[in-house]
Amino acid sequence: MGDPRQLFDLTGHVALVTGASSGLGRRAAIALAAAGAQVVGVARRQDALDGLQSEIGASCAVLVADVADRDKVAALRDAVSAPFGAPDIVVHAAGVNTRETADDVTPEGWDRTIALNLSAPFFISQALVPAMKAKGWGRIVNFASLQTTRAFPGGISYGATKAGIGQLTRAMAEAWSPSGITANAIGPGFFPTELTAAVFDDPARAARNAAQTCLNRNGRLEDMDGPLLFLCSEASSYVTGQVLMVDGGFTAK
Repeated sequence: MGDPRQLFDLTGHVALVTGASSGLGRRAAIALAAAGAQVVGVARRQDALDGLQSEIGASCAVLVADVADRDKVAALRDAVSAPFGAPDIVVHAAGVNTRETADDVTPEGWDRTIALNLSAPFFISQALVPAMKAKGWGRIVNFASLQTTRAFPGGISYGATKAGIGQLTRAMAEAWSPSGITANAIGPGFFPTELTAAVFDDPARAARNAAQTCLNRNGRLEDMDGPLLFLCSEASSYVTGQVLMVDGGFTAK
């Protein structure tokens, strides 16, 4: 048996990370690059992407794009394949939460949430799968949520997309894992990101969330590194169609 640590080595792999400008997406890009992958970070803010590229260095390329624009998926595939070759790892970290209550959901808010949180992970993966099939190896990591299985106030459209991510992940595995492509999802608990700023800006609310976990604390960005590298590497070669909750035990209580 070789060194088990080599199971997490991503040297020779190319990873696409959406939502790479901030939060868990940015952390994912940094962790994958540290593990040896060449990383392409995609988001809508050039300045934030420039900062990411500066931090990672030559093994990182960045692209400004709206991943929810379905008409440009083919162009996006070609653009993200240009710097290092076709990605064989894709991490779908881009997301939006309008926090509209059920009585106040707008068609625009609903459609935007579905397009970015649910449709983009499918159609971008679909565009990248042929190159993964040709290689006989691929890793798709979707982002689920506590709201994949729990209902939160003001979360009806967001929760619908995240419940959809759970089934999308299983369906991707059924369709593509025979070709060597695993599809799994990470379900974060409460982490300090732009998406959860409203939660962490309220210390009492943040403390209540922490108290609902088994570990009695909210997440730290570094808590995501190990689970992400596991799902993106050889370490998880016999794991597919799963939602791994990285929530400090929130959903266990």
